[in-house]
Amino acid sequence: MDMEKIYREVMELNQMVDDERKEKAAKTFFERLNVMELPEYFNWVEEVFENIHVKERGENLALLWTDIATRETRRYTYSQLSANGNKCLNHLRGAGVEKGDNLYMMVPIVPETWFATYAGIKGGLVSVPTATSMTMRELQYRFETYEPDIILSDQSFTDLMDEALSATGITPKTKIVLGTKPGWTSYADIEKQSPIARAAKTRSHDLLFCFFTSGTTGLPKRVGHSATSYPLGHLSTTVMIGIKPDDIHHNLSAPGWAKWAWSSFFAPLNVGATATGFNFTTLNGNLYLEAIAANKVSTFCAPPTAWRMFINMDVSAYDLSCLRQSISAGEPLNPEVINQWKKFTGTEIRDFYGQTESTAMIGNPPWMTGKMRNGSFGYPSFMYDVALVDDDGNEITTPDEPGHIVVKLDKFKSKGLFTEYIGSPEKMKLVFIDDYYYTGDRASFDTDGYWWFVGRADDVIKSSDFRVGPFEVESALVEHPAVGEAAVIGKPDPNRHQLVKAYVILNHEFEPTRELALELFQHTISILAKFKIPRIIEFVREVPKTISGKIRRIELREQEISRQEDQTESTPNEYFYWDFPELKSKKK
Repeated sequence: MDMEKIYREVMELNQMVDDERKEKAAKTFFERLNVMELPEYFNWVEEVFENIHVKERGENLALLWTDIATRETRRYTYSQLSANGNKCLNHLRGAGVEKGDNLYMMVPIVPETWFATYAGIKGGLVSVPTATSMTMRELQYRFETYEPDIILSDQSFTDLMDEALSATGITPKTKIVLGTKPGWTSYADIEKQSPIARAAKTRSHDLLFCFFTSGTTGLPKRVGHSATSYPLGHLSTTVMIGIKPDDIHHNLSAPGWAKWAWSSFFAPLNVGATATGFNFTTLNGNLYLEAIAANKVSTFCAPPTAWRMFINMDVSAYDLSCLRQSISAGEPLNPEVINQWKKFTGTEIRDFYGQTESTAMIGNPPWMTGKMRNGSFGYPSFMYDVALVDDDGNEITTPDEPGHIVVKLDKFKSKGLFTEYIGSPEKMKLVFIDDYYYTGDRASFDTDGYWWFVGRADDVIKSSDFRVGPFEVESALVEHPAVGEAAVIGKPDPNRHQLVKAYVILNHEFEPTRELALELFQHTISILAKFKIPRIIEFVREVPKTISGKIRRIELREQEISRQEDQTESTPNEYFYWDFPELKSKKK
């Protein structure tokens, strides 16, 4: 199975109409891919983007970009995207950049992000996407642990970048700015370069990406991906989403995180579809859905935070008739959101799961439409040999028994699994144990093989002798019409180790009151087992999140520990289960 044939086969697979035939074809395809020996050399830009898409559909639209506030639009065909990527690469080489150098990119959602990513892959550079929300301390940490050779930055972040460089004593080979800044090269100067560039001879296992994780459970790790683990590995994502060559695909994600590379770059461009980018500073639901409608988006991926916003709007006001696939990723989506979106658009939001360390690993592929179970995040991708193990490392075969999600490595290593935690062999030893890769997440599966997310292993609440997954409690709370969003953690307790505490964000027409807190306690009692119900409810305006929409429960836990250490009194909007005589039991 040569590399060109692999990509062509996925293009054909995703265009199959019969779902049963498509599922069988996908299973057969990945079974062959999983055991295939990789070629010694592979350059995705040269062999797939240029040799297939530019040659055969060079005038087809590759990138459609718009600013949702100003409505400025820029469009690039496959030939034009290639030319712009080559110009970027030629400039870098002229500045002394070499294969293996590190390329930091701290830019918003603009076309230059696609051009620079293209140049990085073709030139064998290590791309380091950097979130635009970085603070000086966070940048300094990144520079100290992974030195930049090249920096591409928006003008608004250059002062911050220069401060971090000064603090670390690092001098990059070149600094490129979108705009103008003394001491920096303006990206506009790159236009003078040749639109033709030679591809670096990259080995299949050469490092091409370094993603700093979002740090939801600790300090960010440096996740290294290779010349194949993302370009080839994301065929699982392409198939999971179901993108066809004539699709206009949109992914609501910022370039500083792995999800952008997943779904704004590789998933659509693997098969010659149109990738889109909508630039914004603050997510405005009305403007965003207007852009989805105006640009005739057919496949749409967004995080749970956005889906929750959308269903609280008048979705019927937008022409979403072109939409045929709706996908969610980031954290599992509450069943109520899925039901409401289907009512508005006729499309089911298909949930799927993966990590910075992997590609789409578990999910609901297109052939699951009409067969999904609300709250389930599907079943393992054919690219991954996924299992559950207990705390002792024994494989779980009993339905409904929660365990650690692991990827089995005894038969093959998935093509989409990361290469290493760069510079951290001790962290590698913590996750690669006995022919398993431990994801750090927990789940269960039912008698029919559907998988159900429990939570991060670090997020699982241990109350008395019980384990409680925060997502199940959050889902129950969000089913109440007053609740817009919920975040659940374990609050330290001397008697039970932890108590289930819920931070609740109300929908705009509701106010925090004792009566509403009582109603929410009663609501969860009617849905959850007694040991799972929240013992504390605190109404808040917001909860800490990563830029991709994941709740930073570690921050909430640290906040609770600080409050206890400082002996801080409870807030006026904090309510305790045992203070309500109306409830059957006032026991903790």
